[in-house]
Amino acid sequence: MSWTKVLSVDALAPGAREVVTVGDRKILLLNHEGQMYAVDNACPHLKLSLKKGKIVGGAIVCPWHRSAFDLSTGAAKDWSPWPPVMGKVMGMVSQEKPLSVFPTRVEEGSIWIDLN
Repeated sequence: MSWTKVLSVDALAPGAREVVTVGDRKILLLNHEGQMYAVDNACPHLKLSLKKGKIVGGAIVCPWHRSAFDLSTGAAKDWSPWPPVMGKVMGMVSQEKPLSVFPTRVEEGSIWIDLN
């Protein structure tokens, strides 16, 4: 594993989120219900930002087409359901894909992620 220190744990209060750049990737860090999550900030559907996505039932929901992805595994729980009817057509533009998720750890007052 190749761990990278990305942010002070104090900079990510409970319920907060922050986008950090690691190499050429934009990673969304979330402090949700006492757990740190790191996911790709680009929805696998149309590569739009997930930063403003709601968390529902342990999944982040894309604010654009409402695709939902499990925060722990990245598995798609719902693929492009919005807008009604047209969303399903738009979902066919890109095959269903999981969201990339990355292991996190908190150590020495910092949040670390592993992109490998």
